[in-house]
Amino acid sequence: MNRRFGKTDFIVLAVVFAVLVFAVIFTAFKRKQGEFVVISLDGEVYREVPLEKDQEIEIKKEGITINVLDIREGKADMRKASCPDKLCVRQKPVSKSGESIVCLPNKVVVEVKGEAKGDFDSIAR
Repeated sequence: MNRRFGKTDFIVLAVVFAVLVFAVIFTAFKRKQGEFVVISLDGEVYREVPLEKDQEIEIKKEGITINVLDIREGKADMRKASCPDKLCVRQKPVSKSGESIVCLPNKVVVEVKGEAKGDFDSIAR
């Protein structure tokens, strides 16, 4: 049974495409600018750093620098890594809440968070 691409097929395909485009645009604009990054090493919090202050952070394990994170203009970027594949260095800088940079060989995770600790959304009585 050979069936040709008909008008109904075209309409269904157009609707699915429109929904996908809407979903991508909605999620892209929904993310908020992050306020700080949480650097984890071996699954434990290594350091929390605000994105507003430009700085270079050396991530050290047993006294040896394994990664260098650069924070400039509200974006965190992995500049150097001692791992063989350097995939984390090739990732784009992150700045939106929920974005992350991961260096699997060195077990380093840099995650952007939206609200600083101690901030309240509301207070209930």
